[in-house]
Amino acid sequence: MRENPKSRSQESSARLAAALTAAVDHRWPVVPGAVLCGGRCSCGDPDCVVPGAHPHDPSLLAATTDARMVRWWWERQSPDAPLLAATGSAVSAVSLPAVAGARALVYLSALRLPLGPVLAMPGRYALLVAPYSLDALGEMLAQLPWVPGSLRYHGPGGFLPLPPGGAAGRVRWVLPPRPSVGGGVWLPQVGPLLGELVEATVRLDSGRSAY
Repeated sequence: MRENPKSRSQESSARLAAALTAAVDHRWPVVPGAVLCGGRCSCGDPDCVVPGAHPHDPSLLAATTDARMVRWWWERQSPDAPLLAATGSAVSAVSLPAVAGARALVYLSALRLPLGPVLAMPGRYALLVAPYSLDALGEMLAQLPWVPGSLRYHGPGGFLPLPPGGAAGRVRWVLPPRPSVGGGVWLPQVGPLLGELVEATVRLDSGRSAY
C-alpha cells in the first residue's frame, strides 16, 4: 500500500510540535531517536536490541532545549525520528510494568499523593519526577527491604520516549504535564512515591493482587 504523503506530513508536523513543546514549554532537553529503515535500525547495528528506540545521530549528549536546533532536527535532518527526552538534568522518571503501574496510580491517587506526568509505553508505565542523583536514589533504595529488578530508573545519562512515539510503539500520556508556577512542568520528588512503586512491582512479580 502506497503511503499517503499528506498523512506523513501531518505526522512530521505533530512530531515537530511535540518536540518544541517539550523543549521550550516543558524545558526538557530533547533529541531525535533512531528510526527504522526497511525493518532495520538506522544505527547500523544488525543486532540492535532496541531498534528505532534510542539516540543515535546526534548522540544523547546533544539533547537541547534550543528551539532553533529542535526545528532543524525535525524539519530537515530527521523528520521521521521519534522524540526522546534526556533525563537527569531537568526531568527524571521511574518506570514499572504497565499492570503494576496502572494499579499503583489508583492507590497513589487514593492516598492523595500529588502525581506529575505519567507515560504509557509499550508494556510499561513511567512516572516522571524531579531530577535525582544516583547517589540519592541509591540511599533511598538501600532503606527498602527488597527492590525488584523490573523497576527501572531514568536518571542521569538516561532518556524517555515522548508522544507521539516512534517505530518501537505508541507512547501516550496517562497524566499530561501540568505547568509549574515558575514555568516548566511541575514534578514531584521521587522519595514519597518510591516505596509504593516498589510495593506494586513486588506484588505483581510475586503473583499477589496489588492493593
